[in-house]
Amino acid sequence: MGPGPSTVPARILQAISAPTLGHLDPQYIGYMDETCEMIRQVYRTQNALTFPVSGTGMAGMEAILVNLLEPGDEAIVMINGVFGGRMKDNMERCGATVHAVEIPWGKSFTLDQFAEAVAAHPKAKLLGVVHAETSTGALQDLSGVGDLLHDAGMLFAVDAVTSLGGHDLRVDEWGIDAIYSGTQKCLSCPPGLSPVSFSDRAIKRIEARSTKSQSWYLDVSMLKNYYTGGGGRAYHHTAPINMVYALREALAIVLEEGLEARIARHREMHELLRDGLQKLGLSYIPDHSLCTLNCVTVPEGVDEAAIRRRLLDEFDIEIGGGLGVFAGKAWRIGLMGESATKKNVLTLLAALEACL
Repeated sequence: MGPGPSTVPARILQAISAPTLGHLDPQYIGYMDETCEMIRQVYRTQNALTFPVSGTGMAGMEAILVNLLEPGDEAIVMINGVFGGRMKDNMERCGATVHAVEIPWGKSFTLDQFAEAVAAHPKAKLLGVVHAETSTGALQDLSGVGDLLHDAGMLFAVDAVTSLGGHDLRVDEWGIDAIYSGTQKCLSCPPGLSPVSFSDRAIKRIEARSTKSQSWYLDVSMLKNYYTGGGGRAYHHTAPINMVYALREALAIVLEEGLEARIARHREMHELLRDGLQKLGLSYIPDHSLCTLNCVTVPEGVDEAAIRRRLLDEFDIEIGGGLGVFAGKAWRIGLMGESATKKNVLTLLAALEACL
């Protein structure tokens, strides 16, 4: 019940152990196409270029940025935690001039703050923001941002590592041009792949580049010939075959439960946990909390690391500590995918009460 990975169901562990096929085997290509289509359904998008990047969520972040930014471009990044900061670092590594808009950790941005950033930096090619900031548990409202950016000729890039499959996420409706996530959070799949999706606007930007992508391995101009190649698939790199089996099974579980039902389950478990934590005297840090990652303040005088050790050693429960400015001051409790159950919530509350 930490910030990830979440518990992996037996069905997925069984799927990952199936016999390994070749990455150009027609049967495997069929599995891969099914996986990409299910990613579209969970992202709520029709984007043709939607596929699992070989690597964890941060590989997805790099795939987005090294393809959409060239040296000398300007970009805007909204920072309210660790992962907004990582986005800034990656943008700078692409050679972009980065305009960072920073607010206190735990806060979320208003639409006016997005508008002010766009007005202040009209030459920016792209704006990046974290939908679900894992370091603080803050949820960012994305409605209206896409229209604002497109009117200014900018692309909209989103980190959805801790929200895909657990929170409402509407890529097409919200005008998101490039998005990445991870398999090990709300999808309850082992870590190792990053589902990404690129809009037609983003693809046009990639096709109009004057320089090659800084990364050969993550160059979407070549990868798309493998993932959307129809009858003729161009080999790029050997896909992580068995991880795709696992992701395919994980997405099937999500769609069997139903996206709306799954989102509602995460919300219900969050409300149950929140009520119990507040009865223990614990207060939430973010103004707008994620359901999937609950970040609370450690009480005065409590050794937070000692409590986490007791939870793990005596009760077999893992929760996370704070990152960055919250180190030693916060607990991060994950309610993601298979881990978001009433049994887990009530067991944790009883164990935490005993430890405190």
